[in-house]
Amino acid sequence: MRFLSRSILALAAVATVSANTPATAEIGIGADLVSRYIWRGTDFGNAVSVQPGIAYATDAFEIGAWSSWAINGGGANENDLYATVYLGPVGLTITDYFFPAAAPANFFSYSDGDAVHILEASVAADVGPVSLMAAFNFSGDEEDSFYLEGMLPLAALSTDDVEVGLGLSLGNGVYTTDTDPALVTISLNVSAGDYFAQYILNPDAEITFLVFGTSF
Repeated sequence: MRFLSRSILALAAVATVSANTPATAEIGIGADLVSRYIWRGTDFGNAVSVQPGIAYATDAFEIGAWSSWAINGGGANENDLYATVYLGPVGLTITDYFFPAAAPANFFSYSDGDAVHILEASVAADVGPVSLMAAFNFSGDEEDSFYLEGMLPLAALSTDDVEVGLGLSLGNGVYTTDTDPALVTISLNVSAGDYFAQYILNPDAEITFLVFGTSF
């Protein structure tokens, strides 16, 4: 989970593994252990989760897989694929969100009505110190939900060892309580080495979370 999305808490700390690939290409693997899987202001499963990832990246593109699995069996398990193309400072990503419990024997179902797969197109870029991301569900989501996110580093609170940022996001459809556009997260994000934490307020759902995790 990058602090702007799931990948800042799950793939930002991916470890680079040496391989017989060109110098500009890397294969990375890693995993996070998180106290809760909070995704865009919603608690997925109310359980401690392990979130592994694997990726192949060059200067021009990245392809990978990311998962979240509840350790007590009570969570909302997820197993995603994604591909990103980098155009200068802009990243364009297609993500296939796959939920095994929705159809354990129906991986190839891409119907809008069954929510087995949700396909999302997103664009991310840095504008000065602010990181921005916009995403749109174009398949598997009957609401065709959109999501907008931004993060501002808080230099006054950061040190050489600790990074602090403020995040804001809004969405509609599946991200809100009544499908209307609303502010869905206000978050304080803190990272120190292999550890990270987020205090998250969802003003739309009127709920808060405190998430702690570590990367391997």
